[in-house]
Amino acid sequence: MKRLGDKLLNIVIVAMALAGIALLGYPTFSDWWNSMHQSYAIASYDQAVAEMDPNQYDDIWAAAEEYNAQLAKSGIIWSMSDAQMKTYNSLLDVTGTGMMGYIEIPKINVELPVYHGTRDAVLQVAIGHIAGTSLPVGGPSSHCSVSGHRGLPSARLFTDIDSLDKGDVFTVTILDRVLTYEVDQVRIVLPNELNDLAIAPKKDFLTLITCTPYGINSHRLLVRGHRIDNLPGTIRVMADAVQIKPYLVAVFLAIPILVSMLIWVILSTGRRVSRRRAKEATTKEFRERRSDRQSKVLPEDHLDGDQHDDTLGKGE
Repeated sequence: MKRLGDKLLNIVIVAMALAGIALLGYPTFSDWWNSMHQSYAIASYDQAVAEMDPNQYDDIWAAAEEYNAQLAKSGIIWSMSDAQMKTYNSLLDVTGTGMMGYIEIPKINVELPVYHGTRDAVLQVAIGHIAGTSLPVGGPSSHCSVSGHRGLPSARLFTDIDSLDKGDVFTVTILDRVLTYEVDQVRIVLPNELNDLAIAPKKDFLTLITCTPYGINSHRLLVRGHRIDNLPGTIRVMADAVQIKPYLVAVFLAIPILVSMLIWVILSTGRRVSRRRAKEATTKEFRERRSDRQSKVLPEDHLDGDQHDDTLGKGE
């Protein structure tokens, strides 16, 4: 029973320790996990672009520019028909996953994939391009808008864009072209106030959108940038990216943790077993010594009884 109790105690201790580690490490691990997926998506995108046929590249870019030119005439389409949505989803989809490109914001140290649309599945792990706004290929009379969550326990995304100020820069990479934008306006508006997202003649804007205030989400934070020349060091150089599967990294990180826990359990169990055995051995030795002493000294009533028996025998 004692050994069974020790095993159950070990199981409870390990379970509680693992639960505590999981609770404390969940935000950090989730953010790391999503960052790995984002890095993998970006590396896959760069590789797909590098392998494109030059004619296909030109056709994809030209189609996106034509789409923006049509929007400049009609204005932003906030309610798209099925046919319009089908056309939209087919543009800039190099990898077949809906990924358009990726955005980099040096000040807050994030590099995030940008996908078509703002479905919840997209916004949980990446940035979504708002359908009906200009595509992120720049050009006169274009205004691209992208949206991202903030405050998620599983990913940083746009959590820190409220720290951006006028003059800060961010870039968006589409195919292998880098477009640089400088923040010129930061505004907080109601969700139905859309005037700040309108296309302005001859202007090239890109607006980052997220919910605010943090945890309440009753308004929208709009961080707008206007197109500027690329800064030194922002020209994208295609390179061979090492793509490490996220689950492999997770396994390598998990193994040392599990091994450490196992060693701790074995050592703690071994110490308890050793102490119990030492106690049992001491108790056994004490009982044996006591038994030996009792066997060497006979009780007085036993002696008297023997003498009484002998006397009776003689009398007979």
